[in-house]
Amino acid sequence: MGVAVSDWRLANAVARAGQLGVVSGTLLDTVMVRRLQDGDRGGHLRRAIAEFPIPGVGEEILRRYFNPSGRAPGVPYKLLPMYKQSVSVARQRVTVLANFVEIWLAKEGHSSPIGLNLLTKIQLPNMPSLYGAMLAGVAVVIMGAGIPREMPGVLDALAEHRPARLRFDVEGLPRDVAEYLEFDPSTLAPPSLMATPLRRPAFLPVVSAASLAMTLARKSNGRVDGFIVEGPTAGGHNAPPRGALQLSDEGEPIYGERDVVDLGKMRELGLPFWLAGGRGSPEGLRDALESGAAGIQVGTLFAYCAESGLDPALRARVLEGVVSGTAKLHTDPRASPTGYPFKVVELPGDAAQATARERICDLGYLRVAVRTPEGRTVYRCPSEPVDAYIAKGGDPADTEGRRCLCNGLAANVGLAQWRAATGEEEMPLVTSGDDLLQMAGFLSSHPGYTAAQAIDYLSAGVTAPR
Repeated sequence: MGVAVSDWRLANAVARAGQLGVVSGTLLDTVMVRRLQDGDRGGHLRRAIAEFPIPGVGEEILRRYFNPSGRAPGVPYKLLPMYKQSVSVARQRVTVLANFVEIWLAKEGHSSPIGLNLLTKIQLPNMPSLYGAMLAGVAVVIMGAGIPREMPGVLDALAEHRPARLRFDVEGLPRDVAEYLEFDPSTLAPPSLMATPLRRPAFLPVVSAASLAMTLARKSNGRVDGFIVEGPTAGGHNAPPRGALQLSDEGEPIYGERDVVDLGKMRELGLPFWLAGGRGSPEGLRDALESGAAGIQVGTLFAYCAESGLDPALRARVLEGVVSGTAKLHTDPRASPTGYPFKVVELPGDAAQATARERICDLGYLRVAVRTPEGRTVYRCPSEPVDAYIAKGGDPADTEGRRCLCNGLAANVGLAQWRAATGEEEMPLVTSGDDLLQMAGFLSSHPGYTAAQAIDYLSAGVTAPR
């Protein structure tokens, strides 16, 4: 869920209640160094860093980023170097450590499995992210926002500490030319660590069509263990409608019968699957089980529980908007620089503030690599300053209506960057599934609810069919 909304605290709470707690792996390296700069309240990060099995790495990160007294007001966060096709070993170590820390904390104090969710679209940090999570014993990896056919093979390699590589998406490359991302654990880990294989986590890609599930099951370069079947009512990024894009009067993509996943064909694959999107209720769970699913994946209900990583004031503001009817949900086909439709929670006054924001790209996780006619590789994002995007060969039309997801999602969890030029912090960019607008009744009987209470609500009176 977003950036650090489903963080280690929430995943730990869900796991303690007997379900699969899943950590959002997006931007975890930035999340870690910002938490350190804010003083590591409670000492949780330092406790996990002390358990990191690669000597010297944690000490170096603490020296660079830990501020015992926290940042003073009006002081911006120190930034990590943005990812490129080739980055230093030191930069990779930050990502490996961050994912280890988050999974280690999510696993602390119980024996239930923990999962990690990554976006296929964010290619550059994915392999070091997976290795760090595997060092901490992650049990399940979930990946959406793309077609992750190569990831099973990467997991196989990393479990044995072998070098791994992924085909790197570079716009403008000739068809007969391929570029790759490479990650070699031996450049980070000592031989003593590499002598023992790691647990190879189960791999669950996110699909929006049975045909894609079939392709992944049959043509991936390693074992696929099941699927998350996600519909367009889910929060965050949605798959675009199949066929020509049509918009409603409100400017939202129109989904039709072609976008309904054939669950009969999913059952024929013989692999377990979980339904996601609009399933956050006992009825949703019951229907999923009766259709042959192993269960459901729920985001929105947990995003607003007490253990969620959402900033408490922001959480309260959104829920007040739900109860009062002033909160709106818009599936925006333009907001995300990825090109995927993206659900945005709209509250009074937010649109004007978003329009006034100065374009800045200083995190860069959604930048795309482009090969120029001169043979150089540049990195651009349609949410960056328009002049910079055009200078890199981009079409100015691509920049219209785009929002900075990296900075907005970080702001959601209290890690907003301070902008000295405006004297303000970055504004949040909240995303939720359609279930959000149906939560008023639940909130009236469950004020300030916990993850365990959400699980009790979902499972009340529901039994698995025989």
